[in-house]
Amino acid sequence: MDLKQSKFNFSQLNILANQIVEGFMSGIHKSPFHGYSAEFDEHRLYNKGDSTKFIDWKLYAKTDKLYTKKYEDETNLRCHFILDNSSSMHYPRVDKFDLDNCSKYTFSSISILALINILLKQNDAFGLSLFSNQIDFNISEKSSYNQLQIVSNTLEKHFKNQESSKTTDTLKSLHYIAENLKRRSLVFIFSDMFQNESQSKDVFEALRHLKYNKHQVILFHTTDLEKEINFNFSEFPRRFIDVESQKKIDLYPEQVKEDYQNLAQSFKSDLLQKCRQYQIKYVDADINKGFEKVILTYLLEKQNF
Repeated sequence: MDLKQSKFNFSQLNILANQIVEGFMSGIHKSPFHGYSAEFDEHRLYNKGDSTKFIDWKLYAKTDKLYTKKYEDETNLRCHFILDNSSSMHYPRVDKFDLDNCSKYTFSSISILALINILLKQNDAFGLSLFSNQIDFNISEKSSYNQLQIVSNTLEKHFKNQESSKTTDTLKSLHYIAENLKRRSLVFIFSDMFQNESQSKDVFEALRHLKYNKHQVILFHTTDLEKEINFNFSEFPRRFIDVESQKKIDLYPEQVKEDYQNLAQSFKSDLLQKCRQYQIKYVDADINKGFEKVILTYLLEKQNF
């Protein structure tokens, strides 16, 4: 562990996030970022028209790609994480942070902490907002290990104190966050995008508000794909409970599976279409598929920022 970090009490959540980053870096030679693990925070891809005098020829010899050295004024990035903290995000129920058995909330929390670990190594600033039917937490962007500790403690507190029947007011919350993000930032939203039917159209106006303020917005559509989209349950009768409204229904899953899948796919298609319309990056984040896609998306979006 870095000596700079040693005075902080790193929790299990932070340890898991570090494992994600270390595992990604150790296997990065298998990814499109081959040869980039040690240097990615000090270099950027060469763009046509850039001065050739800053090209790192040693790195070119190792990677067969042109990179230019970055200087301190180029590396200052601002990144804001927005996490949906409504009751539906705490599905499926888990009792701890675990890489192999995640709820949508724990998957998002580990992803956020993993990205923050990368941001800190680059001296980039990060902030966090949690929302449900209100703003549950908001902290502006800074780059410090104390900020990391605050974010980690907050994510753990809301996991331990999760409430049932906590609804989502995405519209109001995103408008508030957009108003309070003063400087251009990379904005990562982790949400299942489940909300009241009356808000389903208006929520994109709030996302467009973020785009209007020149932020680069990435939506990680966080779902349990197997259950919430594909509706793969056993054929035996089950009781389904809406975790936000507490409404119950008893049925045989097979009787409604086809209709449910059609509605779920239509919902995803509409979401993707709207994201394209408003130039929001849409990422399908299945909680059972690991964390590599999250980190790769960050690296790609940073290149384009």
